[in-house]
Amino acid sequence: MPLHPEVLWAQRSSENDESKNILYVTINLPDIKPETVTYELTPTSISFAAKAGHAENGLEERDYAFKLDFFEEVDPEKSRKNLTSRAFALILQKKEKKAEFWTRLTKEKIKTTFVKTDFSKWVDEDEQEGEPIKDEDFDMGGMGGMGGGMPGMGGMPGMGGMPGMGGMPGMGGMPGMGGMPGMGGMGGMDLEAMMKSMGAGSGGGDSFDDGADVEDEDGDDDGPPPLEEAEPKA
Repeated sequence: MPLHPEVLWAQRSSENDESKNILYVTINLPDIKPETVTYELTPTSISFAAKAGHAENGLEERDYAFKLDFFEEVDPEKSRKNLTSRAFALILQKKEKKAEFWTRLTKEKIKTTFVKTDFSKWVDEDEQEGEPIKDEDFDMGGMGGMGGGMPGMGGMPGMGGMPGMGGMPGMGGMPGMGGMPGMGGMGGMDLEAMMKSMGAGSGGGDSFDDGADVEDEDGDDDGPPPLEEAEPKA
């Protein structure tokens, strides 16, 4: 006999906005075999059957199925479905637009152990105003707005260029950055020599060490030579 899969549900309601008058129904069943899915949605009911599991990962392949009648009617033509590796996700359009929530998902007021509240999507009826519609399992292929890169990062491929960074004039040798103002040539000073000079003047600067020997503070330096004694005056 087929097992009942876990069915999670939540809802939104609106008497004006059709897009906020919906049911979230998620058949929480990993590794569904797509070729085995049998699914039927009518205005008053839903039925589902499939085989799920992954024998190679030690998950036994088993048959799952359920059917239930809705508390009120839905509109199958305006409802959506999406099969992922984790679940069979549905957004069902309530047929009647009204502000009140459905009292329950099922027509009959009976305890259905496999039907549970989806707390990740649930909000209370009096707190749903302004709550965004959660459809993370739907239409995620393109993630609009990221196709051409972030405007304004000119030197980085595919990122379009950040305003004001399209070339900081003056650092000619660094590709893609165009240089920083005030460093545009530095009177022909060799960059390597400049960095060595900076290292010497900074009192150490290991990162600019050119390999020359540097005496340690506790080395053999005995200090200045002793003063010669002055000859006595006649």
